[in-house]
Amino acid sequence: MKFSEILHLVWINIMESKTKVMLTSLGIIVGAATIVLVIAIGHGGEVDVQEQFKTLNVGAINVTVSTEADMADAMAGMMPPGDMGGGGGGNFGGGTRSNKSGSAGGNGGMPGGQMGGGTTRQKGVTLTTTDVDDIISYVPDLMSASIIISGTGAVLTDNLDEETDETIVGCLPEYQSISNLELLQGDFITQDDQDSKNKVAVIGNSLAKTLFGSAYAAYGDVLTIEGKTYTVVGVLSEMGTVSSGVSPDDSIYIPYSTAQKFVLGSSATPSITAIASDVKEVSTVMANITAVLNENYPNGKFTLTDAGSEMEAATTSANTLSMLLIAVAIIVFIVGGIGIMNVLFVSVKERTQEIGILKALGCSKREILLEFLTEANFMSVFGGIIGVIAGFALVPAVRMTGMTVEPLAVGGVLALVFAVLTGTAFGFYPAYKAAQLMPIEALQQE
Repeated sequence: MKFSEILHLVWINIMESKTKVMLTSLGIIVGAATIVLVIAIGHGGEVDVQEQFKTLNVGAINVTVSTEADMADAMAGMMPPGDMGGGGGGNFGGGTRSNKSGSAGGNGGMPGGQMGGGTTRQKGVTLTTTDVDDIISYVPDLMSASIIISGTGAVLTDNLDEETDETIVGCLPEYQSISNLELLQGDFITQDDQDSKNKVAVIGNSLAKTLFGSAYAAYGDVLTIEGKTYTVVGVLSEMGTVSSGVSPDDSIYIPYSTAQKFVLGSSATPSITAIASDVKEVSTVMANITAVLNENYPNGKFTLTDAGSEMEAATTSANTLSMLLIAVAIIVFIVGGIGIMNVLFVSVKERTQEIGILKALGCSKREILLEFLTEANFMSVFGGIIGVIAGFALVPAVRMTGMTVEPLAVGGVLALVFAVLTGTAFGFYPAYKAAQLMPIEALQQE
């Protein structure tokens, strides 16, 4: 019997039992749709990770003071608060490495490790611009480093009826390249702004729209932060969500010295972000940074994290979730395959006489096997195609839940491959049983 004749027989059998075929294919439909959505959700998770880390270089290293160290130092009374500006005060931590205790000040009463901004030093270790200078000077394989301080401040513009609390970030000029911040208009903070404690601000894209009506209107305008007027010298391009606690779109960037003196003072804890020039040397750079800080602060303890490891961990978590979802989809396929197998077993029982007639007319076991396998594959491919269409159609609905879903064509291809494999695997045994029937016994079946 020709293959075209086998296809004709399969088509007749399917058309005579359309409802049964549709119900049998439901498991495959659900499985295929699940595969499409699982791959879309998994890829969406990867996109989320990339989006969150896009403002950080892979070689970025974040340095913070361990809370445990602060508590221990406070209990030991190692770092009493000191008054600013005594004797040799007036610059950032003295600018030298002559005193490495990090707790007591240098000669002349200036407390080391604290900015000369007229604020009272907190108990515990506090990172300073001097530490940044030391890290840049003494740590090899380092591209750049910046100290950062963030908190909230009361902000007011002409477009607002009352003050609103917004995120204020004090940073150095190097922070722009470290965080890959792109400017829509204007310029970022300059070294002159830092040295002179200028009241200038670079505003995030979303916040500019909120405070000024549009991102373009914000440039060159003024706003007040904690009652002092700042000129907007730059507006950032839209950056999106990030992994760190500071979102560029909703933040105001001002010089670190200005933030320390006029906005945040001692209420926030500075951190340092450094960039390794070679990603392969990140661990060595981290060890060297720790060594420098331990020399500056013998009793201090620091937490160092690198963006590469955080990104790898986040990607691993997203991949693990994807694998779990794929496992669920495979289980659904197996259930659908069992449904196909059961239906084919029933079909073989119902069509025993038909099989006997075909064999009596000269059909071989191979042709009977091929007929039933083709029928199984038709049901699975039909279910796969409907499932793929349903999967892509459900993407907008899933997005409404807040999840990031990025469908891929490969998801549809894999769903169809799984459908064919399921039909072949679960349809083989019933087809084999049909092919093994003896013609005389088959014809005698009622």
